Amino acid sequence: MKKRKVAILGATGLVGQRFVKLLEGHPWFEVSALTGSARSVGQSYYDCCKWHLPGRIPKWAGTMSVQPSQSSLDAEIIFSALPSDIASTLELELAADGYHVFSNASSNRMAPDVPLLIPEVNSDHAELVRLQRNKRGWNGTIVTNCNCTATGVTLSLKPLYDDYGLKRVFLTSMQALSGAGHPGVSSLDAIDNIVPFIDGEEQKMQSEPLKMLGRFDGTQIVQADFGISAHCNRVPVSDGHMVCVTVELDRSASVEQIYTSFSSFCPDEIVSQLPSSPREFIRVFAEEDRPQPKLDRQTGDGMTTMVGRVLADSMLHVRYVVLSHNTIKGAAGGSLQNAELLLKKGLI
Repeated sequence: MKKRKVAILGATGLVGQRFVKLLEGHPWFEVSALTGSARSVGQSYYDCCKWHLPGRIPKWAGTMSVQPSQSSLDAEIIFSALPSDIASTLELELAADGYHVFSNASSNRMAPDVPLLIPEVNSDHAELVRLQRNKRGWNGTIVTNCNCTATGVTLSLKPLYDDYGLKRVFLTSMQALSGAGHPGVSSLDAIDNIVPFIDGEEQKMQSEPLKMLGRFDGTQIVQADFGISAHCNRVPVSDGHMVCVTVELDRSASVEQIYTSFSSFCPDEIVSQLPSSPREFIRVFAEEDRPQPKLDRQTGDGMTTMVGRVLADSMLHVRYVVLSHNTIKGAAGGSLQNAELLLKKGLI
């Protein structure tokens, strides 16, 4: 496959840096532009980026000059790590100008004609871009990731929803500090503390999985019909969002059956062929104290969803914990996978 030129918007931020790291040596994509804020424009990436990831800035990126986020970018595909307030209009303008935009921002996720994708969950929703182009009269595309905490939760609910149906889901999140970006939560607020509020997170957790687990009928997404109740908390962990999940199924199942549903989960074959897809989509832990962020978040290079403590619940049917790497699978890595999916489907 001929490599496609891609741009990273907001390349100096934490998620932008993840894009830089993950795109190094990518078999399908070649980075042709990095963008940043007005104070970074014109500087080399080396000079304006305070690197927060392990290792050094890749040499190819370090020597690139940072550009403004605008429609003159020499790229076909755009990976956006912009804040939602900027993304809300700029991403639409770029799609209208013919770019294929893959966004991490929340601003356009719930628009009826915008695919909200996790390839393992709803790869068929990618076809929605055909309707989007017809409706909006553009040749470009806008496709979004879901909330980084909803990523692991939704992927873990997929086999349960398919095999047994869902009635009610109760969620309590323990979200890593990197989910707030950098500098994010101040050290005095984070150390020796748990913050039981993250602005807007509970609403996203209660709405986005219903769109992703919904059915695409050829004209619209018919949302899944079950209830979700979420509590969201910020905890002093660097990376990796963990969520305690309790589920009431539509059809009862034993713990052994549910364990099998998780461990045997396999998405559409096309998803297995994507460069960013892990070999193991869901890893189920038998140990009573796993998964743990420090030990397990890099499983599958950060792209595997981890499930553990699968137990019968005393009031509903089953409870378990799910762990997902929030800045890889839940952000940059998920966006790469979405773009790969549309390329593989011939939608770009």
